[in-house]
Amino acid sequence: MIHSINPFDESTLATFGEHDAATIEATLTRARSAQRDWRRTSLAQRQDLLRRLAAVLRAGKAEYAALITAEMGKPINEAVAEVEKCAINCEYYANEAERLLAPEIVASNATHSKVVFDPLGTVLAVMPWNYPFWQVMRFAAPALLAGNTAVLKHANNVPQCALALAKVFDLADAPRGVFSTLLVNSSRVGDLIADDRIAAVTFTGSTPVGRTIASQAGAALKKQVLELGGSDPFIVLADADIDLAARTAVKARFHNTGQSCISAKRFIVENQVADAFVEAFVTHTRALKVGDPRDTGVEVGPMARDNLRVDLHQQVQATVAAGARLLVGGAPRAGKGYFFEPTVLDRVTPDMVAGRDETFGPAAAIIRCKDVDDAIRIANDTVFGLGAALWTGDLARADILAREIEAAAVFINGTVASDPRLPFGGIKQSGYGRELSSYGLKEFTNIKSVWTGPAR
Repeated sequence: MIHSINPFDESTLATFGEHDAATIEATLTRARSAQRDWRRTSLAQRQDLLRRLAAVLRAGKAEYAALITAEMGKPINEAVAEVEKCAINCEYYANEAERLLAPEIVASNATHSKVVFDPLGTVLAVMPWNYPFWQVMRFAAPALLAGNTAVLKHANNVPQCALALAKVFDLADAPRGVFSTLLVNSSRVGDLIADDRIAAVTFTGSTPVGRTIASQAGAALKKQVLELGGSDPFIVLADADIDLAARTAVKARFHNTGQSCISAKRFIVENQVADAFVEAFVTHTRALKVGDPRDTGVEVGPMARDNLRVDLHQQVQATVAAGARLLVGGAPRAGKGYFFEPTVLDRVTPDMVAGRDETFGPAAAIIRCKDVDDAIRIANDTVFGLGAALWTGDLARADILAREIEAAAVFINGTVASDPRLPFGGIKQSGYGRELSSYGLKEFTNIKSVWTGPAR
């Protein structure tokens, strides 16, 4: 059985039976059949679907946001913003479709050559719970625009969101089979990947699970995009605006209750401004309102599952035991709900658990460094490579330093975020491939060369 549990009060919202073999068979057959027709539709028809999807998402924004909050505890204001971002993403691809999918002409005197972008087929999306609408729509919009169809296997703690997404496509009059949802346990994913009707797979989630997905897709010789774990550095140099950096850092760490792969997790601060940064960071952390995520004033809600809270507590305890200073929080909150107190750890070193591993929850690790070279060294001393933030008043130097940071994205004097116009993904053990922008759109296309010689 698949259970939907409210992390705020620990009540069971709904229970679903796993889809059986006959349902899986019918879903895959329908998706493959639909793709043969969908790939032949005009670009204008696909653009129209994306615009209808945006309209449906906006019309049901309050309902969908409430569902996100109920199933995984996201503060309601952030849930509303998540649904709106999905609509914006659909509109971006609808509006930019001609440019993004235009054939690339290769000039020649004797021949005519071009590169075209054909769909691969049906793409299996194995998606996480932390952004239950956004993670799906950031993949689905470009994949469908390119002529693919999609089958969603969502995280099992957000089954109602998974079904609601299927309903969004129904309300937008998507052709049957263009987008489908399967409620199945993770043990079925390998069989889905191996099925001949699946052409490719996209996965967002932890690095250990990503290795399994990669091996399964590799064995089947199927294209894959993996967006995995992260331990993003937030570098604060001595010439930065310290209070602005600290206020932004708190938002970067505790947004979505710290449950984001691109949350800032390691705050690497030059020694000469570290005390001032820590003081400001602690002040802004203490000001966060923790509570019922349905309350529009709440900034930090419960964690999505109790086992995640247990894991975070163990990481915090291990880091303190190794010599870090606990300044704020550090423990689960008493009472109902999977709450963990917003936590600040100072004088963390890169060999400590919070300075080395991904901490997926509301706990910040502050690492003090000697100078800019030390900051870059510490930032790169990780197996992960998603995003990084760099705070400095010297933009010319920042542009040079950004090229030295081993990450797929560097945000200068800002918070790492996804944007439909920019490629999104990771390097090292944070995965490979890209989502969003033209690069994400073309991940699930056959980049085909067409060479034409002179007619005779």
